Amino acid sequence: MEKSPDAFRTISEVAEDLDLPQHVLRFWETRFTQIKPMKRGGGRRYYRPQDVELIKGIRHMLYDQGYTIKGVQKLLRENGNQFLIAIGNGDLAAVEAIAQRKQADTAPLTAGAQPRMDEEMLVGEPKAKPNRRFFGLGKSEEEGPVQADSGKLSRDNRALLQEALFDLLECKRLLDQVR
Repeated sequence: MEKSPDAFRTISEVAEDLDLPQHVLRFWETRFTQIKPMKRGGGRRYYRPQDVELIKGIRHMLYDQGYTIKGVQKLLRENGNQFLIAIGNGDLAAVEAIAQRKQADTAPLTAGAQPRMDEEMLVGEPKAKPNRRFFGLGKSEEEGPVQADSGKLSRDNRALLQEALFDLLECKRLLDQVR
């Protein structure tokens, strides 16, 4: 008999469903505070459906995307659990919605800071390689010597890079479907 999708799962069921050893799940609980299975008498773990979905997203980022544990922790800190759950489920519409919501929470782009979208940018080769100033890292080589700086991206450039990441994830999903 199959369990309801809303039913709690034991560690052995989760490990089997996600093709992970049980000790890895226990280890991830120590590294990702967002994974909080309910513990009953004797320390027996019961994972809620949202815990399983989050673990699926963590597994995808670590094993399929090549992220480190620190990288996934940073993703969780910056984007929240729902972001990783959506990535783990392959729900790119939800990933995009979360990204747009996050972008709306940051300072809105001014008209002058909006990226230019003409036909050349949509089709064909770019005119020139983006320089350091494009990524918010100071002067480019053409403008003179590069000064040491904090290396932090501006909000606008961070949003552009995040959009590029989502585009790449969509491309990967499409390629995976073809294979």
